[in-house]
Amino acid sequence: MTKGKWIPVKGAEGRHSKQAHADMPEGTFEREMSKEGFFGPAAFFHHPKPPTGWTNFEGPLRPRAFDLTKTSAKGEAAGPWHAPVVLSNKSVEVRYWKLASRMTSLSRNGDGDTLLFVHKGAGDLYCDWGHYAVAPGDYIYIPRGGMFFIAPASPLDLLVIEATNTHFTLPDRGLLGPHAFFDPAMLETPKLDAAFLDHQKAKGASQVEVKKRGALSIVTYPQTPLDAVGWHGDLAPVKINVKDLRPVASHRYHLPPSVHTTFLSDRFVVCTFCPRPFETDPGALKVPFFHNNDDFDEVLFYHAGDFFSRDNIKAGMMTFHPSGFTHGPHPKALKKMLVQDKPMTDEYAVMIDTRDPLDVGEAATGVESAAYVDSWKTNE
Repeated sequence: MTKGKWIPVKGAEGRHSKQAHADMPEGTFEREMSKEGFFGPAAFFHHPKPPTGWTNFEGPLRPRAFDLTKTSAKGEAAGPWHAPVVLSNKSVEVRYWKLASRMTSLSRNGDGDTLLFVHKGAGDLYCDWGHYAVAPGDYIYIPRGGMFFIAPASPLDLLVIEATNTHFTLPDRGLLGPHAFFDPAMLETPKLDAAFLDHQKAKGASQVEVKKRGALSIVTYPQTPLDAVGWHGDLAPVKINVKDLRPVASHRYHLPPSVHTTFLSDRFVVCTFCPRPFETDPGALKVPFFHNNDDFDEVLFYHAGDFFSRDNIKAGMMTFHPSGFTHGPHPKALKKMLVQDKPMTDEYAVMIDTRDPLDVGEAATGVESAAYVDSWKTNE
């Protein structure tokens, strides 16, 4: 089947702005409905009340929030695949991994690329290519098939994002050029340093836990298999910290979250929200706009800072908005928009948008904040 063109429409009725997300008619709230996330044709509606002012919300589409810091750490020193699945579909698995002691075996993912995000703690990661010191805010990309283990210096909490049966790539920045958001030169590869060479001197057998088609196999070696004396090529893990990201911003227009895309996969994207200046144009929207997320499930993991568009959310929590309903900023954020008391946002968060519906794991259900769906209610 050939790919067609969008049905051509150009229309307007009633009181409306000319520019999306700016200069709205007085006393109105904008709602966007669009195709292909924020890239396809869109309609912008202007409402006299916030479009999220529901009095009750029941059913599987309700917005949900989970406090992942309360998940169990039982057995997770064995490796990331023993950590509980929080959200998943055929293209991605998201786990929350608590690691307080050195992994008991090496890990190798034969099902797809792995992206680790360090929420808290510090330690050392050893892999086929060498050694990394890891710290809060680090993204660590590990190619499919790469062996690794982690030795914490302090207890680690990590978000584990697996691109099932596929890989991660970087987005095309288009007219912004290849150095926007971050320069690829910032991507750090592992080092065959003194720490790695000391590890190679360790005596005794080593086990590698290999995940393939969701099943685990154990391979035992008489010594560490991380015994490379050198490597070259264009396939390797890379590491970058969120503090090294430089968000694209506009003082006259509130940019959609897609501008913060950090990694791509076939059926989902990973974005990063970092501190950025608020819009200074008097008519520009200064909070995320209300929108229908009809094409993507939307997930946000809150890492650090003041999460200005959300109320009663703390670091280590994750929100999940299934596709199919209108959402946007909480009432508290709308009030703060009218009286900005600081020049920029102060938050770090990881966003995962998936084309295919996500299933919620038992571990997430057990730490759910049931009151989250009511947090959009006002006292009016």
